[in-house]
Amino acid sequence: MPLLKLLLSLKDDFILFATPLLLLPLPLVIGTSEAACAYVIILMAVYWCTEVLPLAVTALLPVLLFPLFGIMESKSVCMQYLKDTNMLFVGGLMVAVAVEHWNLHKRIALRVLLLFGVHPALLMLGFMGVTAFLSMWISNTATAAMMVPIVQAVLEELNNSNTQTTAIPSLDEDQGSEGDSKQEKQTEVTGPVVVTFLDTTDEAARQKEAAERQKMCKGMTLCVCYSASIGGTATLTGTGPNLVLNGQMSQLFPENGDVINFASWFGFAFPNMILMLVLAWLWLQFVFIGFNFKKTWGCGTKKTEKDVAAYEVIKGQYRRLGPISFGEFSVLGLFILLVVLWFSRDPGFMHGWATNVFNSKAEYVTDATVAIFIAILLFVLPSKPPRLCSCRTQSFDTAPHQTSSSTPRLLTWKVAQKKLPWGIVLLLGGGFALAKGSEVSGLSRWMGNQMSPLQSIPPWAIAIILCLLIATFTECTSNVATATLFLPVLASMSQSIGMNPLYVMVPCTLSASFAFMLPVATPPNAIVFSYGYLKVSDMARTGLVMNIIGILCITLAINTWGRAMFHLDTFPTWANATGP
Repeated sequence: MPLLKLLLSLKDDFILFATPLLLLPLPLVIGTSEAACAYVIILMAVYWCTEVLPLAVTALLPVLLFPLFGIMESKSVCMQYLKDTNMLFVGGLMVAVAVEHWNLHKRIALRVLLLFGVHPALLMLGFMGVTAFLSMWISNTATAAMMVPIVQAVLEELNNSNTQTTAIPSLDEDQGSEGDSKQEKQTEVTGPVVVTFLDTTDEAARQKEAAERQKMCKGMTLCVCYSASIGGTATLTGTGPNLVLNGQMSQLFPENGDVINFASWFGFAFPNMILMLVLAWLWLQFVFIGFNFKKTWGCGTKKTEKDVAAYEVIKGQYRRLGPISFGEFSVLGLFILLVVLWFSRDPGFMHGWATNVFNSKAEYVTDATVAIFIAILLFVLPSKPPRLCSCRTQSFDTAPHQTSSSTPRLLTWKVAQKKLPWGIVLLLGGGFALAKGSEVSGLSRWMGNQMSPLQSIPPWAIAIILCLLIATFTECTSNVATATLFLPVLASMSQSIGMNPLYVMVPCTLSASFAFMLPVATPPNAIVFSYGYLKVSDMARTGLVMNIIGILCITLAINTWGRAMFHLDTFPTWANATGP
């Protein structure tokens, strides 16, 4: 009976893994497109009938298998569901949801903060580095929502330690009315009171230290929302405007040869992100902390009680996570695999695995294919070690609130449905529809022609003017909406003046994410503002300089390594023709 129960419990796993193996002779032995298509149909029929995978996840199998077997190109398959860009977004979001679900992002954040230490300048650098890295892969909002409570806990401990250290007991309170009466009598006898400046000096010192603490709190919280916005620009899936650019390039210039993919975008945007992050750190340090290397960097000093207390707060939160679980370890492995496959698919400077495997048919497999492959694995792989494995260690515990009666997967459809921001998918789709309508009606071309007088201005100056315009516009509107409205117009303008479209489309895409001035500009800004440390004027003054820093960094990037990467000195042949 125990053996029978074990076999019944493994029934779903057997169907899940044995069915594709038993059907492999169809595509491998027969080898025709018809046989490969039959393989996919039979496999999906078995999965749908047995429900070993969620029905919606099984429905995604053609996105993975049709390109792999050379039946259809990825973009053609995805168009039956959503655009290829939207499918890339959905796959990337599912991986991000799994990372959040298993608290892997929090473990990474706390571990890095323990390495940086708690001196104000280094602590700010640690917060910014962790936030930017996480926001490259998961949503900016989720990153800020996770990081701000950690910042709050550390700041509270620093402030409490400061208060306890600087508090001076008052002897007059203990003496009560007797002391007061003696003082009155002394005043009557001696006449005028001799005032000492000891209490005044202590009070001034306390007020100065309180003001410094308040400024540090402002800087520490602002660094989170700023680095969340900056970090999202580094990857193609990091923020909405990047995906809008990818989709617009495919729609407006279908012959562009996948010039904007994960690897090429990362190669351009990641150095720009690092540069911006360092300058933002120096700017925030200058405004809110100061460049006292002994005080803020801890150079040549020992750890104080408040430093130790703040460090213990971070260490305590890390300990509460417990040992790394099998599920976390598996999600981390899939995340690393996703990034490696994205980079090596078609890196540009050499043939990637997509070209080598599919015999120069790299267009069959896109970044969306890779994202959906990893997303499907999240619903396939178990969150606990296999039952037949006898060497299950104590460190590989299961996730909280999971029962041991059945083997749960790394991600369930219920969790994906709850946490996936489907509204963004529809927003992207609406943007693509608007772009297509503007192209078909001729509106975008008409608006582009109105900008033809810009031909007399150098391209770098055009890019700066447009970046300033979009950075101002995005303070009041969604960054996705801003990119959606402007990119088709900029593409037509570039064609009308004979300039490489990427020269203005790439900088303006990055500028759409630089909403640093207002609390309503981005969700991370609103989250940080809600904690009460900041005034609108604080964010506006600091954010204005951040916008200028961002535009200067973009100008440098697009005119140096961006010019070489995207061949911006020439008007490309793919820009001569527009989409159907």
